[in-house]
Amino acid sequence: MSTHKNEVVLSELSVRQLRARRRRLVARLPDVGGYLAGSLVEQSRRCGKSGCRCAGGELHGPYVYLSVGRAAGRRSLFYVPQTLAALVRRRVALTASVQQLLADISAINLELLARRELE
Repeated sequence: MSTHKNEVVLSELSVRQLRARRRRLVARLPDVGGYLAGSLVEQSRRCGKSGCRCAGGELHGPYVYLSVGRAAGRRSLFYVPQTLAALVRRRVALTASVQQLLADISAINLELLARRELE
């Protein structure tokens, strides 16, 4: 039984209601030109210089990195300059919202397919 994020049981909706819900979800999809898949990681570091403040425990940073998946399960980190950190955060959030909308649309399409009403 498929459920929507608002706990609506999709199998209890009519085909017309499912299609209307799908249209509303599609209308909410933003411009995906800013799509940026990955997750943000903040790290603080020691530089290794003996006279530096970080030798006493106060680390440098935090520095922001974008973690993205690669083939064979390997991850890569890309440094995000402080001047771009807010923009990258917004774009990663956009990506998460797009993925959720697409998952909701897919659930509706699966329900329509199960009913042989997918168009």
